[in-house]
Amino acid sequence: MTTTAIDPSVHKRRWLILGVLVLSLLVVVLDSSILNVALKTIADPVRGLGASETDLEWATNAYTLAFAGLLFTWGVLGDRIGRKKLLLIGMTVFGLGSLASAYAQTPGDLIIARIVMGVGGAAVMPTTLAIISNVFEPKERPKAIGIWSGAVGIAIAVGPITGGVLLQHFWWGSVFLVNIPIVLLAVALMLLLVPDSKNPAPGRFDPVGVPLSIAGITAFVYGIIRAGDIGWLRPEALGIIAAGVLLLILFVLWERRTDHPALNVKLFRHKSFSAAVSVVGLVFLALMGLTFFLSFYMQAVRGFSPLKCGLLLIPLAAAQLIFSSRSAALVQRLGHKTVTATGMALVTLALGSYFLVDATTPIWHLEIALFAMGTGMANVMPPATAAVMASVPREKAGEGSAISNTVRQVGGALGVAVLGSILTSAYRGRMTPILDAVPALHSNPATVKTLSGSITATQAFVEKAGPRADALVGPSNDAFVHAMHLAVAGSVAAGALGVLIALLWLPGRNALSRSEPDTTDVTAAPTAARTDERVLLAD
Repeated sequence: MTTTAIDPSVHKRRWLILGVLVLSLLVVVLDSSILNVALKTIADPVRGLGASETDLEWATNAYTLAFAGLLFTWGVLGDRIGRKKLLLIGMTVFGLGSLASAYAQTPGDLIIARIVMGVGGAAVMPTTLAIISNVFEPKERPKAIGIWSGAVGIAIAVGPITGGVLLQHFWWGSVFLVNIPIVLLAVALMLLLVPDSKNPAPGRFDPVGVPLSIAGITAFVYGIIRAGDIGWLRPEALGIIAAGVLLLILFVLWERRTDHPALNVKLFRHKSFSAAVSVVGLVFLALMGLTFFLSFYMQAVRGFSPLKCGLLLIPLAAAQLIFSSRSAALVQRLGHKTVTATGMALVTLALGSYFLVDATTPIWHLEIALFAMGTGMANVMPPATAAVMASVPREKAGEGSAISNTVRQVGGALGVAVLGSILTSAYRGRMTPILDAVPALHSNPATVKTLSGSITATQAFVEKAGPRADALVGPSNDAFVHAMHLAVAGSVAAGALGVLIALLWLPGRNALSRSEPDTTDVTAAPTAARTDERVLLAD
């Protein structure tokens, strides 16, 4: 295979270009982690928007679903119109969505603005990685991609702290408004430093598959959220879930028949590929579900400020930063199966420790559990991702990476939706009879339903009613802890399933060494397209 030589002027500024790309990725990932500490404030009817837990789930999921659904589409479009152009478009759309989120007047406005942010973010992540492949020689590319990947861990650590500082001094919209200066700086540096590149032989669009996937995932997740609100056995909820499943089945059938699929479903016939992708999805399902209910536990039950909540989440990110770079050596010695299964088991044990958490649990318990979970994830994500790439031919490496990223995003969305709906249902089940017994709420089922929808709604009622409602504080905390334990059970089940899948189907060390294809260029397009690829200077 022949490749186009990198222009000397581009090669000289390659590390500056990487810095710009990392800055672009940083703001996209930062937004997700910074939002977690703002959830309680946004739910406050006085300081925020009075959003329900369902609203907050959608504020989180709207971004993730738009991101996951458009990864393939933006990748193909970048090959057609130029990756730098697409990166500029993505950052601009992300910035506009951030501005709209900051000044949202209702939860619905916020959800729509988050969708816009997801559309822009979906263009940033794959495009930055594609540009890295065009400005770095193969021998330096792994180091560059490693730095690019490390930006995610940095954002996870910096996001909650930044959000806490902003919420301590400014209104809730500041957690979105902070994106604007970063976006403006990144766009200016892109125009000055980043070269453009395009593929003269890109794949065709899949105008049927992409809408089917977005519609199917959205309907399925919305059905789960709705089930948590009205009941799992209600026909409305079951109907929406069934519609989502049907759309996803149609999506798979279409992708199997079309000659230009957005997702090559035939790749899932490879056991190692399917297993690795499944583990990635399951670990993010558990992670996103944990951070969702843990944010409410720390702020609503324990009364911690958003800043303290952010600081308490640092061990989760710190462990990933410390151990991610060391997992490769373990894989060489023990194999993907052993390392991934062990890491997933550690994640599961860390999640299981939350069964012991109550309203007065010492902070060190939470910190150890978070550090252990971060350590486990550091030994799950790199080997699982490597197993994905080892399971596909070299010319399909870019497609394998895109599938892994999409499953990761959808897994995170399902974590918030499934575990969030369990949390809501269990809390409402415990609090409804308690609130029914309050004289001021007697015979007012609509108000009881609203106040039992989340612990923040209950606490807002207590603050408004004054000392006569203080008796509800203890029961509401106990109800939330009970609901959290049920959500933890869901996380543990996901983790245990990941361990089983890893043990059964991930390749061992010897098996992988015999069959691993060349995946040095992990972002390579198909060979025919790469042969004639043009690298265009932005100067």
